[in-house]
Amino acid sequence: MTAQDVSSIRRLTSYAQGGGCACKIPPGELERVVEGLASAGAKNPRGELLVGLETGDDAAVVRVSQDTAVVSTADFFTPVVDDPYDWGRIAAANALSDVYAMGGRPVTAINLLGWPRDVLPFELASEVLRGALDVAHSAGCHVAGGHSIDDPEPKFGMAVTGLAHPDRLLRNSTGRAGQPLTLTKPLGVGILNNRHKATGETFPQAIDSMTALNDRVSALALRSGAECATDITGFGLLGHLHKLARSSRVTAIIDAAAVPYLDDVRESLSAGFVSGGTRRNLDWVRPHLDADTVHEEELLLLADAQTSGGLLVAGEIPGYPVIGELAPLTDPGMTTIVIK
Repeated sequence: MTAQDVSSIRRLTSYAQGGGCACKIPPGELERVVEGLASAGAKNPRGELLVGLETGDDAAVVRVSQDTAVVSTADFFTPVVDDPYDWGRIAAANALSDVYAMGGRPVTAINLLGWPRDVLPFELASEVLRGALDVAHSAGCHVAGGHSIDDPEPKFGMAVTGLAHPDRLLRNSTGRAGQPLTLTKPLGVGILNNRHKATGETFPQAIDSMTALNDRVSALALRSGAECATDITGFGLLGHLHKLARSSRVTAIIDAAAVPYLDDVRESLSAGFVSGGTRRNLDWVRPHLDADTVHEEELLLLADAQTSGGLLVAGEIPGYPVIGELAPLTDPGMTTIVIK
């Protein structure tokens, strides 16, 4: 790549309409698309489907033997940062997180790459793949090939296969009233990524958060006896919490003052750096939300579209903040209560 080639390349995030998990299809639209797709099952299946489409969980799980289940997931998105190596690391950590959110261990991953080959040099794609490889290897996960297409917008992610014990899964449908809610990463990467895309400012605290694996907290959750968890990604804390409470048939109560945020997040929110994905998350959850005493800006923070966020666990995990609790369901249409 010549110096002239380099000078002609705009910032990587400028080639994407959205960024990271904020580019997801809005949750309400997605649910309408997949409604009714859960069928009676495959003919002559090779295993028992334990987790499928019904609860909108983080990954599919199939029991293949008495003590072994296969966890399968895929995740990809447009550039969330300008550095291609960091984008690859973030995308890999995000894809692996779905396996950890189910209580599994990733075993193999394959790359999913869309690249505008006539616009961006392949040297940048190589850096994306290198970043993903480094994170996958740090997780003890093989990377074994993948698939690529010529795409006008750069996209990258991974399909990941993991293993779990079928009787020791973390699901979003097994929460019980009385359990505390623990959050294992601060919120706010969506807002900081939006500011980065708009201004070019860099936020190392966001990179560190998005590239941190959820392997340790997944193991701690299982060790503590937890059975219910989900990871916080593109639908924001409120969106994923709504899905968990709806699937578990409980009400989630959140203490907004207990929720941790990364540095610079509130300042960035006040400056207007809120993604369209975050606003769509809040619009989707609002009919199921009791938050009359909470300011709109606080709700936007709670709905912030995360990329490679932490786990939300129904249970107490030592060293991580408890941000609320699950309570009995009194109104089926009202799944989430936010207090301040």
